[in-house]
Amino acid sequence: MFTGIVTGIGEILSVERAGVLDVRIGTSYEAGSLEVGASIACDGVCLTLIDVGSGPCTWFAVQASEETLSKTNLSQWEPGRRINLERALKVGDEIGGHIVSGHVDGIAVVRNIRDEGDCTRMVLDVPHELARFIAPKGSVALNGTSLTVNEVDGASFDINLIPHTRAVTTWGEAKSGDKVNLEIDTLARYVARLNEAA
Repeated sequence: MFTGIVTGIGEILSVERAGVLDVRIGTSYEAGSLEVGASIACDGVCLTLIDVGSGPCTWFAVQASEETLSKTNLSQWEPGRRINLERALKVGDEIGGHIVSGHVDGIAVVRNIRDEGDCTRMVLDVPHELARFIAPKGSVALNGTSLTVNEVDGASFDINLIPHTRAVTTWGEAKSGDKVNLEIDTLARYVARLNEAA
């Protein structure tokens, strides 16, 4: 379980496709603090560490299945790409964002980016089947970052990024046309399911 508060930036070091997607990611986390079998959110996707090492930098390795590739932007990962990282919650940790599972629901596409004062407003388009789960002032996780929805218009919504968020995540590098991992709020999912059953 995660909170959508990014705690580091990773860099894709290598990507290999052999039945599954094998990825090696460089990180600023201490090698001794990473354990094989632990979960880590990589651009919002909960992945299991299968190897850890060091050299010029600390790195960890993960694998992604076809199911994960079909729902996320991982098929676009290539060496040099920077990604948001968050380690799994521990008992007693502060929940600063919202509850995030790391189970991505689909892809959102950045349609428009514009500056508003020191902040950045971003409009994103989502698949129609996911749009009904997104509500004004609700939460979404985008590339692993907990963000508040401003307004919703059909199958699109917008968010604001403050300077701090752009500085400590990869959002400062975002551009129109980017495909980003979207996880809808768990509460919204269950409310919708209850309404269907009613």
